[in-house]
Amino acid sequence: MRMLLLVLLTGILVAVGYFAYSAMTVEGEPIPTQGYVALALGAGFSVIVGVGLMVLLFFSSRRGYDEPPHFK
Repeated sequence: MRMLLLVLLTGILVAVGYFAYSAMTVEGEPIPTQGYVALALGAGFSVIVGVGLMVLLFFSSRRGYDEPPHFK
């Protein structure tokens, strides 16, 4: 069973590597400056949103908001 899993995961890794390589070697026009700016802004915004959500997660956990309610 482990050998089958190992073969399956290796096959998936090889397929991902092939598709990544084939996507990087596509012939065509280079990305214009506006494309790089949009890519940088999108990646930066995604990082900011991710960090903000993690801060809110830790804040709510430390304050006890994630605990079940205790009725007296």
